[in-house]
Amino acid sequence: MSEATDHKEKMQRLKTSVDRRIDAAQEERGILIVFTGAGKGKTTAALGMVMRCLGHGMKVAVVQFIKGAIDTAEQRALRDFGDLVTFLRLGEGYTWETQDRERDTKVAREAWEKAVECLQNPEYAMVVLDELNITVQHEYIDVAAVLDVVRDRPMMQHVVITGRGAKPELLEAADLVSEMKMVKHPFRKGIKAQKGVEF
Repeated sequence: MSEATDHKEKMQRLKTSVDRRIDAAQEERGILIVFTGAGKGKTTAALGMVMRCLGHGMKVAVVQFIKGAIDTAEQRALRDFGDLVTFLRLGEGYTWETQDRERDTKVAREAWEKAVECLQNPEYAMVVLDELNITVQHEYIDVAAVLDVVRDRPMMQHVVITGRGAKPELLEAADLVSEMKMVKHPFRKGIKAQKGVEF
């Protein structure tokens, strides 16, 4: 058998398998997506999904729980989409900077209240809860409360939750989970954060 024939047969088998899975996938509903892990790219992946929704003219909300004290280029870029994007920076900075559990808890819970409003609004096709995993990991917000609200959201609404240390209960409830693994990072070599890469 030639290499070309072998390749064609493999691709035909693959196509048959893929087509069968496509035919079987008939349920249509919003999905719960979790990007977690110690590697870089969790928020970036979520914002890529935001861009995809915007390309379809779908309305999205982004709630940032931890990075609120930092002016972000992504927020500035998304302003151009007008009413299609609600972008809420509601944290006060990284927890190792604030070092105030009581205040961090208060700020996280206030942000969660805003997030709940978005999760109950059927106008939003997608709601991104950026760094929510950190607030749940530190027990500023209860994972059971998060799961209750996410389960009761509008049927076609997609939810993307980011941040390292996602709780097992959240991973179990999610439809899609991607774990970013750090293999190398320039910061470990003493290279400072770069515009357009980290911020």
